[in-house]
Amino acid sequence: MTAPATVIAPVDLRVPGRYHVVGVGGPGMSAIALVLAGMGHRVSGSDLRALPVLDRLRAAGVDVHVGHSRDLVAGVDAVTASSAIPDRNIELAAARSNGTPVLRRGEMLAAVCACARAAAVVGTHGKTTTASMVTMILAQAGWRPSFLVGGDLNDVGTGAQWTGGEWLVVEADESDGTHLDLPVEATVLTNVEADHLDFYGSFASVVDGFSEYLAGVTGPRVVCGDDAVAAELAARHDAITYGLDPGADYVAADIRRDNGVLHFAIDHAGRRLGEIRLPLRGVHNVRNATGAVALALTIGAPFEAAQQALARFGGVARRFDVRGRHRGITLIDDYAHLPSEIAAVLEAAATSGDDWRRIVAVFQPNRYQRMAVLSPEYRDAFVRADVTVITDIYPSGEAPLPGVTGKLVVDAVCDAHPEQRVVWMPKRSELVAFLSRELRSGDVSISMGCGDVAMLPDEVLVALRARERGELE
Repeated sequence: MTAPATVIAPVDLRVPGRYHVVGVGGPGMSAIALVLAGMGHRVSGSDLRALPVLDRLRAAGVDVHVGHSRDLVAGVDAVTASSAIPDRNIELAAARSNGTPVLRRGEMLAAVCACARAAAVVGTHGKTTTASMVTMILAQAGWRPSFLVGGDLNDVGTGAQWTGGEWLVVEADESDGTHLDLPVEATVLTNVEADHLDFYGSFASVVDGFSEYLAGVTGPRVVCGDDAVAAELAARHDAITYGLDPGADYVAADIRRDNGVLHFAIDHAGRRLGEIRLPLRGVHNVRNATGAVALALTIGAPFEAAQQALARFGGVARRFDVRGRHRGITLIDDYAHLPSEIAAVLEAAATSGDDWRRIVAVFQPNRYQRMAVLSPEYRDAFVRADVTVITDIYPSGEAPLPGVTGKLVVDAVCDAHPEQRVVWMPKRSELVAFLSRELRSGDVSISMGCGDVAMLPDEVLVALRARERGELE
Protein backbone atom coordinates (compact mmCIF):
# COMPACT_ATOMS: atom_id res chain seq x y z
CA MET A 1 0.00 0.00 0.00
CA THR A 2 1.26 3.47 -0.86
CA ALA A 3 1.42 5.76 2.16
CA PRO A 4 -0.57 8.99 2.05
CA ALA A 5 1.39 12.00 0.87
CA THR A 6 3.27 14.22 3.29
CA VAL A 7 1.25 17.18 4.53
CA ILE A 8 2.16 20.24 2.49
CA ALA A 9 -0.36 22.69 3.94
CA PRO A 10 0.15 24.74 7.14
CA VAL A 11 -2.17 22.42 9.13
CA ASP A 12 -2.07 18.69 9.86
CA LEU A 13 -5.64 17.43 9.75
CA ARG A 14 -4.66 14.10 11.30
CA VAL A 15 -4.60 15.98 14.61
CA PRO A 16 -8.02 17.06 16.00
CA GLY A 17 -8.47 20.80 15.69
CA ARG A 18 -10.86 23.70 15.49
CA TYR A 19 -11.43 25.36 12.11
CA HIS A 20 -13.55 28.24 10.84
CA VAL A 21 -14.86 28.50 7.26
CA VAL A 22 -15.64 31.95 5.84
CA GLY A 23 -18.30 31.96 3.13
CA VAL A 24 -19.47 28.53 4.25
CA GLY A 25 -22.63 28.73 2.14
CA GLY A 26 -20.72 28.53 -1.13
CA PRO A 27 -20.60 25.11 -2.82
CA GLY A 28 -16.84 24.73 -2.51
CA MET A 29 -16.59 25.91 1.07
CA SER A 30 -19.65 24.00 2.32
CA ALA A 31 -18.02 20.84 0.96
CA ILE A 32 -14.81 21.64 2.85
CA ALA A 33 -16.81 22.21 6.05
CA LEU A 34 -18.64 18.88 5.66
CA VAL A 35 -15.38 16.99 5.19
CA LEU A 36 -13.67 18.69 8.12
CA ALA A 37 -16.63 17.85 10.36
CA GLY A 38 -16.61 14.28 9.07
CA MET A 39 -12.95 14.01 10.01
CA GLY A 40 -13.89 14.81 13.60
CA HIS A 41 -12.78 18.43 13.81
CA ARG A 42 -14.75 21.20 15.52
CA VAL A 43 -15.95 23.34 12.64
CA SER A 44 -17.68 26.71 12.54
CA GLY A 45 -18.64 28.81 9.57
CA SER A 46 -20.14 32.10 8.53
CA ASP A 47 -21.97 33.49 5.53
CA LEU A 48 -23.75 36.72 4.73
CA ARG A 49 -26.96 34.97 3.68
CA ALA A 50 -29.20 32.34 5.25
CA LEU A 51 -28.84 29.83 2.44
CA PRO A 52 -30.60 26.42 2.41
CA VAL A 53 -27.27 24.57 2.57
CA LEU A 54 -26.68 25.97 6.06
CA ASP A 55 -29.30 23.61 7.49
CA ARG A 56 -27.41 20.65 6.03
CA LEU A 57 -24.20 21.93 7.61
CA ARG A 58 -25.86 22.35 11.01
CA ALA A 59 -27.16 18.78 10.78
CA ALA A 60 -23.56 17.66 10.20
CA GLY A 61 -22.42 19.42 13.37
CA VAL A 62 -21.05 22.65 11.86
CA ASP A 63 -21.66 25.72 14.03
CA VAL A 64 -23.04 28.08 11.39
CA HIS A 65 -23.51 31.86 11.77
CA VAL A 66 -25.26 34.28 9.43
CA GLY A 67 -23.17 37.43 9.26
CA HIS A 68 -19.49 38.01 9.94
CA SER A 69 -17.87 38.82 13.29
CA ARG A 70 -14.30 39.06 14.56
CA ASP A 71 -15.33 36.95 17.57
CA LEU A 72 -15.97 33.89 15.40
CA VAL A 73 -12.26 33.30 14.74
CA ALA A 74 -11.12 33.57 18.35
CA GLY A 75 -9.28 30.44 19.47
CA VAL A 76 -9.41 28.57 16.16
CA ASP A 77 -6.43 26.66 14.76
CA ALA A 78 -6.93 28.01 11.23
CA VAL A 79 -9.40 29.94 9.09
CA THR A 80 -10.17 29.02 5.50
CA ALA A 81 -11.98 30.93 2.77
CA SER A 82 -12.45 30.80 -0.98
CA SER A 83 -10.61 33.17 -3.30
CA ALA A 84 -13.94 35.00 -3.74
CA ILE A 85 -13.72 36.31 -0.15
CA PRO A 86 -11.82 39.63 -0.14
CA ASP A 87 -8.79 40.03 2.09
CA ARG A 88 -10.53 42.94 3.84
CA ASN A 89 -13.15 40.57 5.31
CA ILE A 90 -13.25 41.28 9.05
CA GLU A 91 -12.84 37.62 10.03
CA LEU A 92 -9.79 37.15 7.81
CA ALA A 93 -8.31 40.40 9.08
CA ALA A 94 -8.93 39.39 12.70
CA ALA A 95 -7.33 35.98 12.15
CA ARG A 96 -4.22 37.56 10.67
CA SER A 97 -3.94 40.03 13.50
CA ASN A 98 -4.19 37.12 15.96
CA GLY A 99 -1.48 35.20 14.13
CA THR A 100 -3.96 32.50 13.13
CA PRO A 101 -3.15 30.75 9.82
CA VAL A 102 -5.46 31.82 6.98
CA LEU A 103 -5.76 29.21 4.23
CA ARG A 104 -7.39 29.61 0.87
CA ARG A 105 -9.63 26.76 -0.19
CA GLY A 106 -6.90 25.12 -2.27
CA GLU A 107 -4.53 25.00 0.70
CA MET A 108 -7.15 23.42 2.96
CA LEU A 109 -8.04 20.96 0.20
CA ALA A 110 -4.35 20.04 -0.04
CA ALA A 111 -4.35 19.30 3.69
CA VAL A 112 -7.42 17.07 3.24
CA CYS A 113 -5.78 15.24 0.33
CA ALA A 114 -2.72 14.60 2.45
CA CYS A 115 -4.82 12.43 4.76
CA ALA A 116 -5.70 9.82 2.11
CA ARG A 117 -4.70 8.49 -1.29
CA ALA A 118 -6.07 11.20 -3.54
CA ALA A 119 -7.57 10.46 -6.95
CA ALA A 120 -8.30 13.78 -8.62
CA VAL A 121 -10.22 14.80 -11.72
CA VAL A 122 -9.11 17.93 -13.58
CA GLY A 123 -10.03 19.58 -16.87
CA THR A 124 -11.96 22.48 -18.32
CA HIS A 125 -15.28 20.64 -18.09
CA GLY A 126 -16.69 17.24 -17.18
CA LYS A 127 -14.88 17.21 -13.83
CA THR A 128 -17.87 16.89 -11.52
CA THR A 129 -19.61 14.13 -13.45
CA THR A 130 -16.40 12.15 -13.96
CA ALA A 131 -15.34 12.48 -10.32
CA SER A 132 -18.83 11.40 -9.23
CA MET A 133 -18.62 8.33 -11.46
CA VAL A 134 -15.22 7.40 -10.02
CA THR A 135 -16.67 7.77 -6.52
CA MET A 136 -19.62 5.49 -7.23
CA ILE A 137 -17.43 2.84 -8.91
CA LEU A 138 -15.04 2.72 -5.96
CA ALA A 139 -17.99 2.61 -3.55
CA GLN A 140 -19.49 -0.30 -5.52
CA ALA A 141 -16.13 -2.05 -5.22
CA GLY A 142 -16.43 -1.79 -1.43
CA TRP A 143 -13.63 0.73 -1.01
CA ARG A 144 -15.66 3.31 0.97
CA PRO A 145 -14.03 6.32 -0.72
CA SER A 146 -14.27 9.78 0.73
CA PHE A 147 -15.17 12.38 -1.87
CA LEU A 148 -15.24 16.09 -2.42
CA VAL A 149 -16.70 17.18 -5.76
CA GLY A 150 -18.35 20.26 -7.25
CA GLY A 151 -21.97 19.14 -7.17
CA ASP A 152 -24.33 16.93 -5.22
CA LEU A 153 -24.36 13.29 -6.30
CA ASN A 154 -28.01 12.43 -6.76
CA ASP A 155 -27.29 8.90 -5.50
CA VAL A 156 -26.20 10.10 -2.06
CA GLY A 157 -27.57 13.66 -1.81
CA THR A 158 -24.28 15.40 -1.12
CA GLY A 159 -21.09 16.41 -2.89
CA ALA A 160 -18.76 15.81 0.04
CA GLN A 161 -18.25 13.08 2.61
CA TRP A 162 -15.39 11.83 4.73
CA THR A 163 -15.54 8.08 5.34
CA GLY A 164 -12.05 7.37 6.63
CA GLY A 165 -11.52 5.02 3.69
CA GLU A 166 -8.16 4.63 1.99
CA TRP A 167 -9.04 6.71 -1.10
CA LEU A 168 -10.33 10.26 -1.54
CA VAL A 169 -11.89 11.29 -4.85
CA VAL A 170 -11.55 15.01 -5.40
CA GLU A 171 -12.44 17.50 -8.10
CA ALA A 172 -9.40 19.72 -8.61
CA ASP A 173 -10.08 23.33 -9.60
CA GLU A 174 -7.75 24.97 -12.09
CA SER A 175 -9.50 28.37 -12.03
CA ASP A 176 -6.95 29.93 -9.64
CA GLY A 177 -4.07 27.47 -10.05
CA THR A 178 -4.73 25.66 -6.77
CA HIS A 179 -4.82 22.27 -8.53
CA LEU A 180 -1.03 22.53 -8.52
CA ASP A 181 -0.97 22.47 -4.71
CA LEU A 182 -2.69 19.11 -4.26
CA PRO A 183 -0.76 15.94 -3.35
CA VAL A 184 -2.35 13.62 -5.94
CA GLU A 185 -1.62 9.94 -6.47
CA ALA A 186 -3.87 9.29 -9.50
CA THR A 187 -5.72 11.57 -11.89
CA VAL A 188 -8.03 12.00 -14.86
CA LEU A 189 -7.62 14.95 -17.23
CA THR A 190 -10.87 15.39 -19.19
CA ASN A 191 -9.97 18.17 -21.65
CA VAL A 192 -8.14 21.48 -22.00
CA GLU A 193 -9.85 24.59 -23.37
CA ALA A 194 -9.52 28.34 -22.97
CA ASP A 195 -11.05 29.56 -19.72
CA HIS A 196 -10.07 31.62 -16.68
CA LEU A 197 -7.88 33.79 -18.89
CA ASP A 198 -8.23 36.61 -16.35
CA PHE A 199 -6.03 34.46 -14.09
CA TYR A 200 -3.76 32.76 -16.66
CA GLY A 201 -3.40 35.58 -19.18
CA SER A 202 -3.18 33.24 -22.19
CA PHE A 203 -4.25 29.81 -23.36
CA ALA A 204 -0.60 28.76 -23.44
CA SER A 205 -0.43 29.39 -19.70
CA VAL A 206 -3.55 27.26 -19.18
CA VAL A 207 -1.85 24.39 -21.02
CA ASP A 208 1.37 24.89 -19.06
CA GLY A 209 -0.62 24.73 -15.83
CA PHE A 210 -2.14 21.37 -16.71
CA SER A 211 1.27 20.10 -17.83
CA GLU A 212 2.83 21.11 -14.53
CA TYR A 213 -0.05 19.43 -12.71
CA LEU A 214 0.43 16.13 -14.57
CA ALA A 215 4.15 16.21 -13.86
CA GLY A 216 3.41 16.36 -10.13
CA VAL A 217 1.06 13.35 -9.99
CA THR A 218 2.88 10.48 -8.29
CA GLY A 219 0.89 7.61 -9.86
CA PRO A 220 -1.25 6.90 -12.94
CA ARG A 221 -2.32 9.73 -15.23
CA VAL A 222 -5.44 9.05 -17.32
CA VAL A 223 -6.03 11.58 -20.11
CA CYS A 224 -8.74 11.97 -22.77
CA GLY A 225 -7.22 11.24 -26.17
CA ASP A 226 -10.15 12.76 -28.06
CA ASP A 227 -9.12 16.27 -26.99
CA ALA A 228 -6.21 17.44 -29.16
CA VAL A 229 -4.46 19.48 -26.47
CA ALA A 230 -5.00 16.86 -23.77
CA ALA A 231 -3.71 14.17 -26.14
CA GLU A 232 -0.50 16.14 -26.65
CA LEU A 233 -0.10 16.38 -22.86
CA ALA A 234 -0.76 12.65 -22.57
CA ALA A 235 2.12 11.93 -24.94
CA ARG A 236 4.36 14.37 -23.10
CA HIS A 237 3.69 12.72 -19.73
CA ASP A 238 3.38 9.07 -20.84
CA ALA A 239 -0.25 8.95 -19.74
CA ILE A 240 -2.94 6.31 -20.19
CA THR A 241 -5.48 7.54 -22.75
CA TYR A 242 -9.22 7.04 -23.16
CA GLY A 243 -11.96 8.10 -25.53
CA LEU A 244 -13.76 7.23 -28.72
CA ASP A 245 -10.54 7.23 -30.77
CA PRO A 246 -9.62 3.59 -31.55
CA GLY A 247 -6.00 4.41 -30.79
CA ALA A 248 -6.71 5.13 -27.11
CA ASP A 249 -5.77 2.70 -24.36
CA TYR A 250 -9.39 2.51 -23.18
CA VAL A 251 -11.88 2.83 -26.06
CA ALA A 252 -15.63 3.40 -25.93
CA ALA A 253 -17.15 1.50 -28.87
CA ASP A 254 -20.51 0.53 -30.37
CA ILE A 255 -22.44 3.43 -28.83
CA ARG A 256 -26.22 3.11 -28.89
CA ARG A 257 -28.93 5.44 -27.56
CA ASP A 258 -32.30 4.31 -26.25
CA ASN A 259 -34.78 6.73 -24.62
CA GLY A 260 -32.26 8.65 -22.57
CA VAL A 261 -29.99 5.66 -21.88
CA LEU A 262 -26.56 5.11 -23.41
CA HIS A 263 -25.22 1.65 -24.18
CA PHE A 264 -21.59 1.10 -25.18
CA ALA A 265 -18.66 -1.28 -24.84
CA ILE A 266 -15.20 -0.59 -23.44
CA ASP A 267 -12.14 -2.14 -25.11
CA HIS A 268 -8.68 -2.24 -23.56
CA ALA A 269 -5.44 -3.60 -25.00
CA GLY A 270 -7.26 -5.31 -27.85
CA ARG A 271 -9.76 -7.01 -25.53
CA ARG A 272 -13.42 -6.20 -24.91
CA LEU A 273 -13.91 -5.68 -21.19
CA GLY A 274 -17.69 -5.67 -21.44
CA GLU A 275 -20.81 -3.56 -21.94
CA ILE A 276 -21.79 -0.43 -20.05
CA ARG A 277 -25.36 0.78 -19.54
CA LEU A 278 -25.46 4.46 -18.54
CA PRO A 279 -28.78 6.23 -17.78
CA LEU A 280 -27.56 9.61 -19.08
CA ARG A 281 -27.77 11.48 -22.37
CA GLY A 282 -24.95 12.70 -24.58
CA VAL A 283 -21.78 11.23 -26.04
CA HIS A 284 -19.78 13.52 -23.74
CA ASN A 285 -21.00 11.33 -20.88
CA VAL A 286 -19.68 8.26 -22.70
CA ARG A 287 -16.26 9.93 -22.53
CA ASN A 288 -16.76 10.86 -18.87
CA ALA A 289 -17.71 7.29 -18.00
CA THR A 290 -14.82 5.80 -19.97
CA GLY A 291 -12.35 8.05 -18.17
CA ALA A 292 -13.85 7.09 -14.81
CA VAL A 293 -13.64 3.38 -15.68
CA ALA A 294 -10.05 3.72 -16.88
CA LEU A 295 -8.94 5.38 -13.66
CA ALA A 296 -10.86 2.98 -11.41
CA LEU A 297 -9.48 -0.09 -13.16
CA THR A 298 -5.95 1.32 -13.21
CA ILE A 299 -5.94 1.69 -9.42
CA GLY A 300 -7.37 -1.80 -8.91
CA ALA A 301 -11.18 -1.74 -8.97
CA PRO A 302 -12.90 -4.56 -10.92
CA PHE A 303 -14.75 -3.90 -14.17
CA GLU A 304 -17.90 -5.47 -12.72
CA ALA A 305 -18.04 -2.70 -10.10
CA ALA A 306 -17.94 -0.13 -12.90
CA GLN A 307 -20.75 -1.88 -14.76
CA GLN A 308 -22.96 -2.07 -11.68
CA ALA A 309 -22.29 1.48 -10.48
CA LEU A 310 -22.79 3.15 -13.86
CA ALA A 311 -25.95 1.16 -14.64
CA ARG A 312 -27.71 2.94 -11.78
CA PHE A 313 -25.75 6.19 -11.79
CA GLY A 314 -28.18 8.91 -10.76
CA GLY A 315 -26.19 11.79 -12.17
CA VAL A 316 -25.20 15.07 -10.56
CA ALA A 317 -27.37 18.03 -9.65
CA ARG A 318 -27.54 20.62 -12.44
CA ARG A 319 -26.26 18.22 -15.11
CA PHE A 320 -29.12 17.67 -17.58
CA ASP A 321 -31.39 17.83 -14.56
CA VAL A 322 -35.06 17.35 -15.46
CA ARG A 323 -36.73 19.85 -13.15
CA GLY A 324 -40.34 19.51 -14.19
CA ARG A 325 -42.95 18.77 -16.83
CA HIS A 326 -46.18 20.54 -17.69
CA ARG A 327 -48.63 19.67 -20.45
CA GLY A 328 -45.97 17.99 -22.59
CA ILE A 329 -43.32 20.65 -21.91
CA THR A 330 -40.07 19.42 -20.32
CA LEU A 331 -37.91 21.82 -18.29
CA ILE A 332 -34.22 20.96 -17.87
CA ASP A 333 -31.47 22.74 -15.96
CA ASP A 334 -27.76 22.36 -16.70
CA TYR A 335 -24.55 23.91 -15.40
CA ALA A 336 -23.09 24.24 -18.92
CA HIS A 337 -21.56 27.68 -19.42
CA LEU A 338 -18.68 27.23 -21.88
CA PRO A 339 -19.31 26.91 -25.65
CA SER A 340 -18.33 23.25 -25.95
CA GLU A 341 -20.38 22.37 -22.87
CA ILE A 342 -23.47 24.05 -24.29
CA ALA A 343 -23.00 22.37 -27.67
CA ALA A 344 -22.65 18.98 -25.93
CA VAL A 345 -25.83 19.46 -23.89
CA LEU A 346 -27.88 20.49 -26.93
CA GLU A 347 -26.44 17.60 -28.97
CA ALA A 348 -27.43 15.26 -26.15
CA ALA A 349 -30.99 16.57 -26.27
CA ALA A 350 -31.16 16.28 -30.06
CA THR A 351 -29.89 12.68 -30.14
CA SER A 352 -31.37 11.30 -26.92
CA GLY A 353 -34.32 9.51 -28.49
CA ASP A 354 -36.81 11.47 -26.39
CA ASP A 355 -38.56 12.74 -29.55
CA TRP A 356 -38.74 16.35 -28.42
CA ARG A 357 -40.21 18.48 -31.24
CA ARG A 358 -38.30 21.68 -30.42
CA ILE A 359 -35.25 22.52 -28.33
CA VAL A 360 -35.49 25.91 -26.64
CA ALA A 361 -32.07 26.88 -25.26
CA VAL A 362 -31.80 29.55 -22.56
CA PHE A 363 -28.30 30.75 -21.67
CA GLN A 364 -27.19 33.07 -18.89
CA PRO A 365 -23.59 34.16 -19.59
CA ASN A 366 -21.28 34.21 -16.58
CA ARG A 367 -18.64 36.78 -15.59
CA TYR A 368 -17.82 40.00 -17.42
CA GLN A 369 -14.15 39.09 -17.82
CA ARG A 370 -15.02 35.75 -19.43
CA MET A 371 -17.52 37.28 -21.84
CA ALA A 372 -15.17 40.11 -22.79
CA VAL A 373 -12.70 37.53 -24.08
CA LEU A 374 -14.73 34.45 -25.01
CA SER A 375 -18.06 35.79 -26.34
CA PRO A 376 -17.07 35.20 -30.03
CA GLU A 377 -16.47 31.52 -29.20
CA TYR A 378 -20.20 31.01 -28.60
CA ARG A 379 -21.05 31.55 -32.27
CA ASP A 380 -21.60 27.83 -33.02
CA ALA A 381 -22.69 26.64 -29.57
CA PHE A 382 -26.44 26.81 -30.23
CA VAL A 383 -26.78 25.28 -33.70
CA ARG A 384 -28.83 22.39 -32.31
CA ALA A 385 -31.43 24.71 -30.77
CA ASP A 386 -34.65 25.70 -32.53
CA VAL A 387 -34.94 28.82 -30.37
CA THR A 388 -32.07 30.41 -28.47
CA VAL A 389 -32.70 32.90 -25.66
CA ILE A 390 -29.78 34.87 -24.19
CA THR A 391 -30.02 36.74 -20.89
CA ASP A 392 -27.71 39.34 -19.42
CA ILE A 393 -24.50 38.40 -17.63
CA TYR A 394 -24.49 36.91 -14.13
CA PRO A 395 -21.53 38.72 -12.52
CA SER A 396 -20.43 36.17 -9.87
CA GLY A 397 -19.16 39.09 -7.81
CA GLU A 398 -17.32 40.87 -10.64
CA ALA A 399 -17.71 44.56 -11.37
CA PRO A 400 -19.31 45.38 -14.75
CA LEU A 401 -17.10 46.20 -17.72
CA PRO A 402 -18.15 48.96 -20.14
CA GLY A 403 -19.82 47.53 -23.23
CA VAL A 404 -19.76 43.93 -21.96
CA THR A 405 -23.26 42.43 -21.81
CA GLY A 406 -24.99 39.27 -22.93
CA LYS A 407 -25.68 41.06 -26.23
CA LEU A 408 -22.11 40.13 -27.24
CA VAL A 409 -23.17 36.48 -27.32
CA VAL A 410 -26.33 37.35 -29.27
CA ASP A 411 -24.25 39.19 -31.86
CA ALA A 412 -21.74 36.35 -32.16
CA VAL A 413 -24.47 33.79 -32.83
CA CYS A 414 -26.45 36.02 -35.22
CA ASP A 415 -23.38 36.99 -37.23
CA ALA A 416 -22.38 33.35 -37.71
CA HIS A 417 -25.90 31.96 -38.19
CA PRO A 418 -28.31 34.67 -39.39
CA GLU A 419 -30.96 32.03 -40.05
CA GLN A 420 -31.17 31.06 -36.37
CA ARG A 421 -33.91 32.43 -34.16
CA VAL A 422 -32.11 34.21 -31.33
CA VAL A 423 -33.92 36.26 -28.68
CA TRP A 424 -32.17 38.84 -26.49
CA MET A 425 -34.03 38.85 -23.16
CA PRO A 426 -31.95 40.58 -20.48
CA LYS A 427 -34.66 41.07 -17.83
CA ARG A 428 -35.63 38.04 -15.77
CA SER A 429 -39.32 38.97 -15.46
CA GLU A 430 -39.61 39.37 -19.23
CA LEU A 431 -37.72 36.11 -19.75
CA VAL A 432 -40.14 34.10 -17.61
CA ALA A 433 -43.17 35.68 -19.29
CA PHE A 434 -41.71 35.03 -22.76
CA LEU A 435 -41.03 31.36 -22.04
CA SER A 436 -44.49 30.81 -20.58
CA ARG A 437 -45.94 32.12 -23.86
CA GLU A 438 -43.45 30.47 -26.21
CA LEU A 439 -43.26 26.93 -24.87
CA ARG A 440 -45.74 24.36 -26.14
CA SER A 441 -46.35 20.62 -25.90
CA GLY A 442 -43.41 18.62 -27.24
CA ASP A 443 -40.83 21.31 -26.39
CA VAL A 444 -37.85 20.85 -24.16
CA SER A 445 -36.52 24.02 -22.51
CA ILE A 446 -32.89 23.74 -21.41
CA SER A 447 -31.66 26.59 -19.23
CA MET A 448 -27.88 26.77 -18.89
CA GLY A 449 -25.33 28.72 -16.89
CA CYS A 450 -23.69 28.82 -13.47
CA GLY A 451 -25.67 31.70 -11.94
CA ASP A 452 -29.21 32.12 -10.68
CA VAL A 453 -30.54 30.68 -13.93
CA ALA A 454 -30.68 27.46 -11.89
CA MET A 455 -33.99 28.74 -10.47
CA LEU A 456 -35.50 29.50 -13.87
CA PRO A 457 -37.30 26.16 -14.43
CA ASP A 458 -39.22 26.58 -11.17
CA GLU A 459 -40.20 30.14 -12.12
CA VAL A 460 -41.33 29.03 -15.58
CA LEU A 461 -43.40 26.19 -14.12
CA VAL A 462 -45.21 28.66 -11.86
CA ALA A 463 -45.85 30.97 -14.83
CA LEU A 464 -47.10 28.12 -17.05
CA ARG A 465 -49.62 27.07 -14.41
CA ALA A 466 -50.70 30.66 -13.84
CA ARG A 467 -51.21 31.17 -17.57
CA GLU A 468 -53.28 27.98 -17.71
CA ARG A 469 -55.50 29.37 -14.95
CA GLY A 470 -55.93 32.59 -16.94
CA GLU A 471 -53.91 34.69 -14.49
CA LEU A 472 -51.40 35.79 -17.16
CA GLU A 473 -52.12 37.35 -20.53
